[in-house]
Amino acid sequence: MIAAKLNSAYYKFMNKTSRTYKMRSLPASLNHFMKISSTLLPWLTYITVCFLILGLILITHSPEDYQQGIAVKIMYIHVPFAWLSTFCYIIMSIAALGSLIWRYHLADVALKCGAPIGAIFTALALVTGALWGRPTWGTWWVWDARLTSVLILLFIYLAIVMLARAFDNKEKAARATAILTLVGLVNIPIIKFSVNWWNTLHQSASLLRSGGTTIDRAMLWPLIAMIVCFTFLFISLYLMAMRNEINDRHIQILQIQEARRAQQQDSSSCPS
Repeated sequence: MIAAKLNSAYYKFMNKTSRTYKMRSLPASLNHFMKISSTLLPWLTYITVCFLILGLILITHSPEDYQQGIAVKIMYIHVPFAWLSTFCYIIMSIAALGSLIWRYHLADVALKCGAPIGAIFTALALVTGALWGRPTWGTWWVWDARLTSVLILLFIYLAIVMLARAFDNKEKAARATAILTLVGLVNIPIIKFSVNWWNTLHQSASLLRSGGTTIDRAMLWPLIAMIVCFTFLFISLYLMAMRNEINDRHIQILQIQEARRAQQQDSSSCPS
């Protein structure tokens, strides 16, 4: 009886469709994603490694800053982490709309898988920022508008992760996390424009700005290479996390189906 109820509830969330990628019970969008991502992942890994090698070579030949010295090279990993911490949230916000309005299964998966990755990249942005700030500012942390808003972003990511795990019903979990994600979206423009709206210790934008970049080319090219490298790494990790989530859902469906078959067999074998 319990297995039958679980099976009925789960089928409302995961509609049964035709066979694709040997996952008969999954929606077509998830099957198509599994097929496409399996083709893309080797290429993404190759591109990531190539840009990593290129970036490391360029970093070794990049000059030290006349004020910050060798500590400036922390920039080559801090900036990509900071960029991807907000980029991940934008992707999640788009997925939240797809989940909340159109009830796309793939959007549910993307929303759930993005939060842990975003939390890790945001935490790394804060840690590398502290390592960079210590020799530059003379302190590990200040309650600066930029730093504080990024810390809030980390808390939002963690809240989304915990909220997604608080529900046994996947449909309710997807709806709750989608709402929280869209509410937290207001923090993204605050992060972006905080250095312009308030007097902050954190420097203003030097890469993407209306007057053009202020970074010397000897530092600009290795920074771009590392941004591309970490972006492709992020995409690869995101796709792998989504594939794992889809596989987990498929296994859950198979377990429910097996439990239902076992119950039917037990019922048919019992004497009337």
